[in-house]
Amino acid sequence: MYEAFFGLREKPFALTPNTGFMVRLPPYQACLNLLRVALAEGEGFIKVTGEVGTGKTLLCRELLKRLDAECYQVAWLPNPALGPMALRQALAHELHVAHVERLDDHGLLSALHRRLIELAAAGRSTVLLIDEAQALPAETLEALRLLTNLETEQRKLLQVVLFGQPELDETLSHVSFRQLRQRITFSYRLRPLDASDVGRYLHERLAVAGYQGSPLFGPAAVRLLARGSGGIPRLLNILANKCLMVAFGEGRPRITRRHVQRALADTEGARPFLQSASPLRWAMAAGVATLSLLLGVWPWLSRLIEVQP
Repeated sequence: MYEAFFGLREKPFALTPNTGFMVRLPPYQACLNLLRVALAEGEGFIKVTGEVGTGKTLLCRELLKRLDAECYQVAWLPNPALGPMALRQALAHELHVAHVERLDDHGLLSALHRRLIELAAAGRSTVLLIDEAQALPAETLEALRLLTNLETEQRKLLQVVLFGQPELDETLSHVSFRQLRQRITFSYRLRPLDASDVGRYLHERLAVAGYQGSPLFGPAAVRLLARGSGGIPRLLNILANKCLMVAFGEGRPRITRRHVQRALADTEGARPFLQSASPLRWAMAAGVATLSLLLGVWPWLSRLIEVQP
């Protein structure tokens, strides 16, 4: 819709995790550094937690890209809501174990053990990455712990990296998981972005998308976006995209604080830009903002309709 107007090749603030738009901000770089060190240690569980929308899936995919295939055999489970048997089958598929469906539980464990030993003998460490790990059932977490018992005299045969929401910490705090907690050798908690991070985030994503002009978001707009989004990248993407829509609808080449205010009022989950506003005033502002967004893009839509055959 607005790409040509701002000189963009593609949308810079899409919600789909795209490692091409990965910005090496301090919290992300620190997490990736820790993951590299932890995997080099070769033992135990590694845990990365963060609130919804803080970029855990993006980090998981970035780690997948960075791990050298000659040194690591990586298994990735993006949907962990599996029972113990289904988890072992999924891992076996990722490790290219043949005839998984024909094996009973004992046969599957034996096949996994043999495959892990083969990989270790070839000089490759096996790493299991689990996204949305807070969704793991309790019995599956225990099965996962038992899988990490597979080892030689020199090393563990399987490392596990858990990416999850803070609910994962709550689950692991239960006394029944004390053995698994002791095996978490490294952990990292993703923090929200601060105002400085937000400015860099906006600038670098716009640059990746092809923008080459002077800063598109003014300082006041950046500060308000940082406060209104709470520093959550997913919410920041939603707000920044709406800001571009509003500015495009008005024919404005820069994003101002007013554009951010309209985007905030139109976005569920965003913090009120006027903390003292009454619920009625906030509801009215949201309604006005929604109408404004529609009116802002109407000239573009009407022109599009006119050229349709």
